[in-house]
Amino acid sequence: MFDSIGWPELLVLIVVGLFVLGPERLPQGAAWLGKTVRQVKEYATGARDQIKSELGPEFDDLRKPLEDLRGIRDFNPRTAVTKHLFDGDNPLDLNSNGNGHAPPSSQPKPPQRPLEPGERPPFDSDAT
Repeated sequence: MFDSIGWPELLVLIVVGLFVLGPERLPQGAAWLGKTVRQVKEYATGARDQIKSELGPEFDDLRKPLEDLRGIRDFNPRTAVTKHLFDGDNPLDLNSNGNGHAPPSSQPKPPQRPLEPGERPPFDSDAT
């Protein structure tokens, strides 16, 4: 629960609590907050256990999509695109390198020569 709260945030919360509650009521407020968080955790655990006992083995089937959804928050578009484009896991095209193109041939390309004055560059109608 407190995965994303670091020491600076905790220090700010303590200072704000000190100003709002005052030094004499701060320990009571912290104790109340601790009890409330513990009670909410117990309610959540009890509800999960009750659902698990009622659903039985179907509970695991229900949890799988939820865990997949949790993985969305760790989604990195750059790595997803890189994986999709450059991994060789394309079962549909056995002759490709994973990005939909055939692997480069081992034959070297012929050297390109500069255009002569007045010569038009080559035109590829499929590329335009």
